[in-house]
Amino acid sequence: MASNTSTANSTDTVLRTENLNIYYGNFLAVRDVWLDIPKHKATAFIGPSGCGKSTLLRCYNRLNDLIESFRAEGKVYYYGKNLYAPDIDPVEVRRRIGMVFQRPNPFPKSIYDNITFGAKINGYKGNMDELVERSLRQAALWDEVKDKLRQSGLSLSGGQQQRLCIARAIAVQPEIILMDEPCSALDPISTLRVEELIHELKEQYTIVIVTHNMQQAARVSDMTAFFNVQTTEKGGRSGYLVEYDSTEVIFNNPKQADTRDYVSGRFG
Repeated sequence: MASNTSTANSTDTVLRTENLNIYYGNFLAVRDVWLDIPKHKATAFIGPSGCGKSTLLRCYNRLNDLIESFRAEGKVYYYGKNLYAPDIDPVEVRRRIGMVFQRPNPFPKSIYDNITFGAKINGYKGNMDELVERSLRQAALWDEVKDKLRQSGLSLSGGQQQRLCIARAIAVQPEIILMDEPCSALDPISTLRVEELIHELKEQYTIVIVTHNMQQAARVSDMTAFFNVQTTEKGGRSGYLVEYDSTEVIFNNPKQADTRDYVSGRFG
């Protein structure tokens, strides 16, 4: 079987996945994942549809818990603490590990209230005006919306809405931001803005991004994990990690033939 060991420096590891198997009922969706996510880097998950990239991503902040048939076997550590231990509060996990989804999903509230919503729920005691400005500045949106903070977040363009969602995630002061194909619904100019933003954000946050865009993965990430799909003995299709290394190695000198074929466009 292809090597799927992690090459991240363990002293800088924020998330560690050990022997993780993800099930939906009796269906093994992703198998035997060993993976370390380094701090203050952008890590990209790439691979063909159905290989489990988004499923794994949602394991990191326990969003899969909302699916009744979901079951995880193995360990997912956040700074050495097992996120699936019985004493772990999933809501607190999601505060520390935020998520930006494929399609922009602003709340049907004002731009201002979109930013403050999570902070209020979490009992934020600081100055809300300062929080809103800081979050929007970090999301490279402040200059575009500072004069219309009371307008609906739904009134913004698609690219602005996605940056608003990033600002909303930032506002609850997470350590990690997960991004599930955040540019797939955006035009090229908006995509470029989000990619530039990822480079800026990783100075303060750890980023994990799922993308089907090989060029995007090469542009924004420091580390890349390539996943593939394998047919099981029972005829099902299970995702697995083929190779994980620096983005430079994955795209220029991968160790596995499947990785080389995928990044060169020969399949997928």
